Amino acid sequence: MEPVRNAEPVSTDHVTAFRRFNRYFTRRIGVLDDHYVGQDRPLGEARLLFEIGDGASLRELRSRLGLDAGYLSRMAKALQAQGMVRLSAHPQDNRLRMIELTAAGRVEVKEQDRRAGVAAAGLLAGLSETQRAELTGAMATAQRLLRLAGITVDLVDGAAPDARSCLDAYAADIDERFPEGFDKDDLVRPEEVSGDAGAFFVAYEEGRPVGCGALRSLEPGVGEIRHVWVHPDARRLGLARRLLDALEQEASARHFTVVRLDTHAALTEAQAMYRACGYTDIPAYDDNVYASHWFEKRLNG
Repeated sequence: MEPVRNAEPVSTDHVTAFRRFNRYFTRRIGVLDDHYVGQDRPLGEARLLFEIGDGASLRELRSRLGLDAGYLSRMAKALQAQGMVRLSAHPQDNRLRMIELTAAGRVEVKEQDRRAGVAAAGLLAGLSETQRAELTGAMATAQRLLRLAGITVDLVDGAAPDARSCLDAYAADIDERFPEGFDKDDLVRPEEVSGDAGAFFVAYEEGRPVGCGALRSLEPGVGEIRHVWVHPDARRLGLARRLLDALEQEASARHFTVVRLDTHAALTEAQAMYRACGYTDIPAYDDNVYASHWFEKRLNG
């Protein structure tokens, strides 16, 4: 898979500000202490206990937390030695190691949660209600943008399993939204969006496909964007625009001077996004039975 990067360089000022905030925040909430929220363990072990929840595989936790396999294994064994967790083989797959909380582990997680809540309330107590609302809103924005920053948009083969699974999810999604339903036979074929014929992009968040978009050639110099879709869990992050930007960059790289697309009357949010991204309404250029709006954008460079 080939990742697509934002064309705009990251300024030194932005990097410096980001690192300065990280240093202040980690010190302020006490994650540098080996006794997180006053308990006898560092943040890493405390977070692992929290993430285990009702039980999980070490593979899932490694992916979710972005941890090195050896480091995760050492933490799991340390918690097992302390009586906080149990390790076992998956009942259906011996290759997977499962981890679950013991009764003592559940008690510790409950106390950890209580202490963390007290610590957070203590920090917020120095602010007015208006300032707390401002901080809460700023943190929500930061989380949204950090999630978007962590998502990669990769160029994949149109026949790749992740490409087809995204298209299946897209088809199921719009089948519910379109009053007339949607026939999966109208999805792009792998050969239309692979190699010289076109391109297919998949967005990944922590290894999980959460969006897609396709580009195919209509005629010399003209490309068509199809099936821009974002998983419900990843919506309202700005990912659809990110996918659209990747498709436009690919269109420019293929020397298309114009890109076109169509959309359904029910997809009002998609229509608004396309217009906001510089697409203009044009007469119908195809006979797509699901389309009621047609758009075009001229590309620079």
